[in-house]
Amino acid sequence: MLLKKLEQIWKAKDLRKDIFFVLTMLVIFRLAAHIPIPGVDIQALQNFFNSNQILGLISMFSGGGMENFSIVMMGIAPYITSSIIFQLLGMIIPKLEEMGKEESGRQKINMWTRWLTVPLAAMQAYSMIILLSRSSQGIFGAISPFEMVTMIVTITAGTIFLMWIGELITEKKIGNGISLLIFAGIVSSLPKTLQQVAVSFDQSQLFTLIGFIVIALVTIVGVVIITEGQRNVPVQYAKQIRGNRTYGGASSHLPLRVNMAGVIPIIFAVSVALFPPMIAQFFVNAKTQMVAKAAEWTITTFQNELVYGVMYFVLVFAFTFFYTEVIFHPTQIAENLQKQGGFIPGIRPGRNTSEYLAHTTHKIILAGALFLSIIAILPLIMRYFTGIQSLAIGGTSLLIVVSVVIETVKQIDSQLTMREYEGI
Repeated sequence: MLLKKLEQIWKAKDLRKDIFFVLTMLVIFRLAAHIPIPGVDIQALQNFFNSNQILGLISMFSGGGMENFSIVMMGIAPYITSSIIFQLLGMIIPKLEEMGKEESGRQKINMWTRWLTVPLAAMQAYSMIILLSRSSQGIFGAISPFEMVTMIVTITAGTIFLMWIGELITEKKIGNGISLLIFAGIVSSLPKTLQQVAVSFDQSQLFTLIGFIVIALVTIVGVVIITEGQRNVPVQYAKQIRGNRTYGGASSHLPLRVNMAGVIPIIFAVSVALFPPMIAQFFVNAKTQMVAKAAEWTITTFQNELVYGVMYFVLVFAFTFFYTEVIFHPTQIAENLQKQGGFIPGIRPGRNTSEYLAHTTHKIILAGALFLSIIAILPLIMRYFTGIQSLAIGGTSLLIVVSVVIETVKQIDSQLTMREYEGI
């Protein structure tokens, strides 16, 4: 079956070219992630990230570029933050919501999202440089104003470069560009993790290692079940008589997915969790003592793994519901069903159908949100009980990898199916 699919892909010349293009972009991203900015003790930087689970998680989303202090160290986190801001504004400002329904309006919002990414990237770059310069690891020497500006401009340009690559990948319809960049970063860290495990392994860790493997396999199975899980709501279409012919009367179903949001809530949660300590960096040296203490407290609090874990869980749970509300509109679906002469057996068309779909979706998403939230904090839980860093085989990493693979395979399948119909 796999060989047959590969053969079909190879025969479809344009699809083959698109896949090679995506792979080339991912290789360029990985090369950029290993181009360091001068003036940094890379070994001290990596030790600093390895000693902090939270920063290690952030580095994972940057594709490991942060551990190398590379030109793309911030990854696409500022772009994601900018997207969140405009999605939130779309729920508050009716005009933005109306713009999002039209192609020209969506293009304008996308342009504004890109523009907002620039100052956000500069702010996050400055905050990270200040955070690292205050560590006791001796990561930086003395940084002159010119060096600071050069670093910020370089890191900001790196983020814009990744944003551009992500959009180019998305245009090829082989997968979501942003998700694929994060996927590439996670997969690239796997050989290093396996090497560390092999070097430091001794027989006393055998049962712990087996436990990790079992948990990883169970997590993968769970991710596949939740990602592919759906509830089929039956839909009946009324019969319509036109002249001597009868139309409609068919039965179908409306699939409601358990996890409609995919990995987006986790990506959103990490970006939001970065925001408060990032802003606090600007006020650490404030002249007002109360403001300076509040900034220090914010930074210290967000570096506490227990606080971060609880906040991370709540954010993932909340964003799962939020993003589902953004992409799933029961009222529009109910209106479309009514226009097409469709109805859910036992439920009146219109408002009742909309309320039924909303209620059913909320019950389904509750299970998906709890699963995503538990998976998100699984590395923190495993570290607490075992004391072993487990990001590469942690829940978040596995969730992203499996979800991205499933999404990409589905998009390639749809491309192949479309070409088969074109041939007919």
